[in-house]
Amino acid sequence: MRRALAPLLLAAALGLLAAPQGARWIAHALGEAAAPFPGDRLLSLALTHAGLALAGLVPAALLGLALGIAATRPRGRRLRPAVDALAAAAQAVPPVIVVALAVPAFGFGLWPTALALMLYALMPVLRATVAALESVPPDARDAARAIGMPPGRILAEVELPLAWPLVLDGLRVALVLAVATAAVGALAGATTLGTPIVLGLQNQNQVMVIQGAAATAALAFAAEGALLALAGRARREGAALPSDAHGVRATRQEAKPPGPRSVG
Repeated sequence: MRRALAPLLLAAALGLLAAPQGARWIAHALGEAAAPFPGDRLLSLALTHAGLALAGLVPAALLGLALGIAATRPRGRRLRPAVDALAAAAQAVPPVIVVALAVPAFGFGLWPTALALMLYALMPVLRATVAALESVPPDARDAARAIGMPPGRILAEVELPLAWPLVLDGLRVALVLAVATAAVGALAGATTLGTPIVLGLQNQNQVMVIQGAAATAALAFAAEGALLALAGRARREGAALPSDAHGVRATRQEAKPPGPRSVG
């Protein structure tokens, strides 16, 4: 929870800065007479922005998890270079370019931006999934095989519970990237927190630009803080997994080597 406190406090501070009263203070400090973006519309944009970020994150998470699991299976290891190259290529293309290329196919609005966010968030989830599954202690898998657990159960009951905290870190990075990048969608007609930024640039209203940027950063820090808290809880719960019905105890890799264990 301590790791989550700093981003959550930053999110609160930036949220106050993005609010109309904070914007008026900014306008006074800058010597600007420009009107701030209305608070109710900013809140509505924040909700739409969060929904758009999740629309890009969810397919990226599902695809990244599936590819990561496939690349760490014995039969799928030969796919690892191709999977890594695919994920790297997806993140190498700037989101604004993906949005521009997708507009002719999908039109203006939500879908070009969701596609760009999905491609941009894929690599963190994929890399985290692969690293997490490869860090599972071999003795945990061996003990599960020794009692006759099939590969599917080993994955679901041994590997994924041990790998979940690291996978959650990858999801956190992907979510923060998606939230921070979703503002680009305003260029394609999507209603996001980038809308005040675009309007401010068009009308030379620095207050709106600062409001949109502060609100976007606040939402990104809030997402990071929430997932940091969730990851900390997952680590605490996964530090010592209980024995299953067959007597197998999953152990974390960083723990000390286990003593003699009984299998039965």
